[in-house]
Amino acid sequence: MRRRTAAATLAATLALSLAGFVAPQGAAAAVPGGCSYASSSYRPVLSHGSTGAAVKQAQCLTNVWGGVPKLTVDGIFGSNTLAKIKWIQGCHGLTKDGIIGPNTWNALYYPVEDCYDPYPG
Repeated sequence: MRRRTAAATLAATLALSLAGFVAPQGAAAAVPGGCSYASSSYRPVLSHGSTGAAVKQAQCLTNVWGGVPKLTVDGIFGSNTLAKIKWIQGCHGLTKDGIIGPNTWNALYYPVEDCYDPYPG
């Protein structure tokens, strides 16, 4: 029984790793969806009106998440970005304040498998 559980855990970890959601221990985290506008360690607090490479990174990561429409990766934290961030926060049980802080960055890089919150719009 333990072997089956260990094998299933290993298979799931490898599948998620290949999908870019989990990095093997000791390895650098793969960036989901190939988002490379900013380093995955660069996580400034962002909010409506913010601009720059970190906003582009967040927008790209939200597109990996899904939800329609996809955001334009333009580096401008506007209304559409705000709505999508709030949706993602809700999926993770975070406060839907639209501010991308440490917990929201973690949610963007390590999303839950399923979200049962309807997408706004």
